[in-house]
Amino acid sequence: MPGSDVPTTPATPVPNPPEQPALKRVMGPGLLLLFIVGDILGTGIYALTGQVAGEVGGAAWLPFAVAFTVALITACSYLELVTKYPQAAGAALYVHKAFGLHFLTFLVCFAVMCSGITSASAASRAFAANLAVGFGFDAGDGLILLMALGFMGLVLLVNLRGVAESVKVNVVLTVVELTGLLLVILVSLFFIAGGDADFSRVVAFETASDKNAFLAVSTATSLAFFAMVGFEDSVNMAEETKDPARTFPRMMFAGLGITGAIYVLVSICAVAVVPVGRLAASETPLATVVQTAAPDFPVADLLPFISLFAVANSALINMLMASRLLYGMGRQGVLPPFLATVHPVRRTPRAAILLTTGIAVGLITFVSLNPDSSVVALLGGTTSLLLLTVFAGVHLAVLVLRRDTVAAPHFRAGRVLPVVGMVACLYLVLPWSSGRPGEQYRIAGVLLLIGVVLWVVTWFTRRRKPYPPLER
Repeated sequence: MPGSDVPTTPATPVPNPPEQPALKRVMGPGLLLLFIVGDILGTGIYALTGQVAGEVGGAAWLPFAVAFTVALITACSYLELVTKYPQAAGAALYVHKAFGLHFLTFLVCFAVMCSGITSASAASRAFAANLAVGFGFDAGDGLILLMALGFMGLVLLVNLRGVAESVKVNVVLTVVELTGLLLVILVSLFFIAGGDADFSRVVAFETASDKNAFLAVSTATSLAFFAMVGFEDSVNMAEETKDPARTFPRMMFAGLGITGAIYVLVSICAVAVVPVGRLAASETPLATVVQTAAPDFPVADLLPFISLFAVANSALINMLMASRLLYGMGRQGVLPPFLATVHPVRRTPRAAILLTTGIAVGLITFVSLNPDSSVVALLGGTTSLLLLTVFAGVHLAVLVLRRDTVAAPHFRAGRVLPVVGMVACLYLVLPWSSGRPGEQYRIAGVLLLIGVVLWVVTWFTRRRKPYPPLER
């Protein structure tokens, strides 16, 4: 899809765009690894460790380990497609190449966009909670909601102004986020070495009365998967990576391995240091861990601000992604043309930014109206629901595209892994196997319905004009 800085006539796709130079291949193995690690780290582990523990008790490490396994299998399918088609695109391109159905391609693209909005909304709530803890004031639900909405307003202003992103900035953000998690591990290990931890909790299953252990692990894994998403974004860097067929597999596996190991260690340390009930009740679980393990150590006051930085970065990146996807669909004529309007000075997609921010504000407000709901867990779970559905389509696309042979060498996921991955993703999506609350399906359904309505309106207004061709 075109970039946001292309001032072409809105809603008029360019039939034969002029020849453009290729993207510069600047990313070697090190930078790609940092990009993958930085994209995975963020709101999920900083905000949802307690909620995962609340589902399964002290064995909170198990859902993270299962989520890591599903992510690893899914990465194999992405690796086959990105090394086979090294283009700056993602799931929508692969599904279109496999099936060639314009509406299906649109649904995949819109689902990815919606996942960005729900992820950013979860991050905004986590930001507000960490802000309250960082400055040491007792904020009720109403004040937390106002701070979350204020944060989304700040993201809106930054997004409207325009953000010049670079890999070097991503390196800095990754180092800060990673430092916060390593601090949690080190402080917890110091606490454990002093003999104050309770390791019996680490292997204790404590599930709700209406769930057996297997269903509880499934529910917790569906939630923990939110912490693993982000690895799929790296395929959009394929055209800017040196020797992608060789570099991507090694760095993808390394990045997932690093983050998976850190997540399991963090979850083990968290439940060993803090009782599960207290951990599950906290909206800032990792800050609670550090404050318990080292109440007089300055790092206890620092971690909420590191968490702020991590979740703020997640929110901004996701809102940038969502608005640009919506803008691109507007330019392609798939959604109403007003979404393709660009600010004449800033060259930012202002209509798309305003609409995605409006949806995010509505989501945060609606979910926060129920004082008994965990806002971050509900929105994080909806994010994983949307992306797991997309991932199931990617696994299927791998199998279908086996008939499309290419001369260049590429990674192969084998015959079994895509099938296992598709079954695993669907298992974590379906309500009777995943144990997800119905509210997640309602939120995802309403978001996709908004997209379908916009698509239908656009189809009727331009029904005499064919859709612009999408390359297969």
